[in-house]
Amino acid sequence: MLVLTRRANESIVIGYDITVTILAVTPGGVRIGIDAPRDMRINRAEIVVAVSDANQEALQTAAGESAESVLLAALAGHSTTS
Repeated sequence: MLVLTRRANESIVIGYDITVTILAVTPGGVRIGIDAPRDMRINRAEIVVAVSDANQEALQTAAGESAESVLLAALAGHSTTS
């Protein structure tokens, strides 16, 4: 992990097309701005973890069903977990 020190209104550039700017530093946190191409996905880490956990839970729920019933439901166009 690269660790850098930046102050408000200072930036770092990642590659050729991503700029991260420190907008404000307060006792409650750091406000950053990210300038990146529209097709670049940018997510907060806690959201990525929550979605991953939800997907794992759904996968485990589906694993409890027989493979045959899941396949038949998929072919019929509806979910067996509804």
